[in-house]
Amino acid sequence: MFELAPGVYAETGFYNSNTGFIVTTDGVICFDTPMIPNEARAWRATIDEASGGAPIRYVIITDHHRGHCLGSQWLSDVVIAHEVAWKHMRNYSDNFKQRVRDSFKKQPEIRAQFTDLRIVVPTITFQDKLTVVRGNRVVRVIHVKGHTPATSIIWLPKERVLFAGDIVWLDQHPFMTQANSREWLEALRLIQKLDPKYIIPGHGPICSVRELDYLIEYLTFLRQRTRNLFDAGLTKQETASLLTPEMRPWFPIPSKRSSKIESQIRSGIGRVYDEFRREMEQQEAEAEAKVIEAAPAAEENG
Repeated sequence: MFELAPGVYAETGFYNSNTGFIVTTDGVICFDTPMIPNEARAWRATIDEASGGAPIRYVIITDHHRGHCLGSQWLSDVVIAHEVAWKHMRNYSDNFKQRVRDSFKKQPEIRAQFTDLRIVVPTITFQDKLTVVRGNRVVRVIHVKGHTPATSIIWLPKERVLFAGDIVWLDQHPFMTQANSREWLEALRLIQKLDPKYIIPGHGPICSVRELDYLIEYLTFLRQRTRNLFDAGLTKQETASLLTPEMRPWFPIPSKRSSKIESQIRSGIGRVYDEFRREMEQQEAEAEAKVIEAAPAAEENG
């Protein structure tokens, strides 16, 4: 565990994603949660020790994905998230819980920990921004989208510490199955403007704004190449087949995960392709609307 400023802690060693918390004079605020139950319980013990047993007032989650939200049941029943995250999480049924368990079929010791999984649905939501003032601390939660429509970042302006969630990936291909690449780049540029001293990514080591350049370059290249192939008339499948080999070398890929990561890259290319297709369809619809609007005037003049 790292103490990045007095009373501000981050942990990058958990199974699925990074997490952290801040100790205020009126309790603790947690940022994302460990996914594995035993790790979440251990994290709770760590929080209690660091805070002197202070109550956990809130858990703020950066999106609705299981790696960020499943540990809340061992921390607090008061969860803050974007409204879109709430809409997803309120529908996490028994089927969702079973999928979580089934994802660990090859790790039965972990699978067994999810027997009593309880989903803590957010009870406080927001749309654009939310400022939480507790004791002597100010926490700003900013909706940025990009990674998912629900993705937010958590900014501690006084301490200059930023919990970025899955907007920042440093050592692996970003997960883009629900992404919008234009919004993602806008989010990264916002982080650069905030100029935090420390950034805690959703995955990987703690970093500074300097390390964002490579991810920006990755997303910019992906958009440019996808646009070129889209403009050339290639289908989404053809674009993914041609571009995937170009994207693979950007980050190291463990041999055991090669096929999964390749599928992930193809999915990201498909998302970007769909962005350009929607833009084209919107432009065509707007042009058609202008023609229809101009038609009556032309008839009157005739």
